[in-house]
Amino acid sequence: MRALRYSVRPRPVLKYFGQLCIVLAVLTLVPLVVSILLGDYRVTLRYAIVVAGVFVTGFFLRRLSAPRRIQTNEAMVVTALAFLFAAIVMTWPTMASGLSFTDALFETISGVTTTGLSVTASVADKPAIFLFSRAWMQWVGGLGIVILFVATMIRPGLAAKRIGDLEDYEDDLVGSTRTQARRVIIVYSIMTGFGIIVLGLLGAGWFNSVIYSLSAVSTGGFSPHDASLAGLNSSWLQGIVILLSVAGAIPLVLYFRSFKEGGKMLIRDYQVQGLLIAGLVAALLMALFLAQDGFSWIQALHHGILNAFSAQSTAGFSTLDISQLNAGAKLTLIFSMFLGGGVGSTAGGIKILRIFILVQLLYIFLQRPGMPRQAVAEASLGRRRLETDELQNALSIFFVFLAFIGISWLIFVGMGHNPLDSLFEVVSAIGTVGLSSGISAPDLHPILKGVLCADMLLGRLEIIAWLVLFYPRTWIGRRLEE
Repeated sequence: MRALRYSVRPRPVLKYFGQLCIVLAVLTLVPLVVSILLGDYRVTLRYAIVVAGVFVTGFFLRRLSAPRRIQTNEAMVVTALAFLFAAIVMTWPTMASGLSFTDALFETISGVTTTGLSVTASVADKPAIFLFSRAWMQWVGGLGIVILFVATMIRPGLAAKRIGDLEDYEDDLVGSTRTQARRVIIVYSIMTGFGIIVLGLLGAGWFNSVIYSLSAVSTGGFSPHDASLAGLNSSWLQGIVILLSVAGAIPLVLYFRSFKEGGKMLIRDYQVQGLLIAGLVAALLMALFLAQDGFSWIQALHHGILNAFSAQSTAGFSTLDISQLNAGAKLTLIFSMFLGGGVGSTAGGIKILRIFILVQLLYIFLQRPGMPRQAVAEASLGRRRLETDELQNALSIFFVFLAFIGISWLIFVGMGHNPLDSLFEVVSAIGTVGLSSGISAPDLHPILKGVLCADMLLGRLEIIAWLVLFYPRTWIGRRLEE
């Protein structure tokens, strides 16, 4: 059976990519201004050239004539190109801090994908603009350059919802997609501002407060200290950073609903419940394994809660040297990193909602043998029946995630790395977490750096968009008339 399908049309892709370039140029003005305030004019010049080049490119591309309606595959192609392009153009300014092209590209990919893995030996000797730029890239990537694109460029419609990955909350969308995207930006900005003010007032230092808040709300994990979260010498400050990370891992559209319907609806949401339960279970397991390694129960609970919820939210902050943890603790974190946060949040991972869907499928599979042949079993979540395409989407992404994890893991093991540490590093990258078992380092083989970069990009867009981008029939075949 041959399905009716259309290949992408170059003009819509180029036009909307051009509009996205203009958005990117505007966003890059922020680190440019900060570099001026910090007096790092070498970086200022590089950012100015990048802003001018990206803006001019976008200006000419957006003038192309193209139909207003965009296909789903075209939306996916634009989305994938956006993240890749953003990482590449930010590489040159990042190199001004003394990094090679390869390492700078690794940092920018880690930034825009909100992963937080780093091959920089130390950030103690890096300029302040380097620390701010990394955190800013994560903040923009967490919200999604594409969400900003939807808010300011694309007309309301289903394709815009697909680009914004908001389809699981279509019932909550009142008015245009542009209005909803603006609401999400408002929530995101309020959370970030709240974090900066609270951390600053509690003594974290205003610059550190900005870095930690940008990285926490975006569930990114870049820190201004080599010791990550341990660089904050206060349990209160560490706890606030993790709370911000968990808040970022909750679907952002829920905050507007809770404002209208009351805070209780947050607790009633399946994804919020799943996130909190999974985090608590992981925290208790982490505490148990840390106690076995000689930590007191108070210390074990403290580190267990912070690191488990950091992994569950895919923020990637740590209060311990992960490479020194025992196998049980590492496996617990691997499981948390794989699960991730909620759909429509800044978190990565396979997503809690898809796990619920898979559990429903398993339940039906177990119930069906005891049912009459003519009986119809339908998967549902709460009182909502799950559609066939939702089930297919969850299954497809789950198995594709496992496949790419397996391939990447085999490459690391084949090049001589410890199997458990390799699995940890790969899951951290593809889950866009950023916790490291010690493998990510300046001397990591370039091939393995490339594997981790690919994993980070794949994980941020949940792989499917990249498969569509590189699928030959995406580009070759029948096209819808423009």
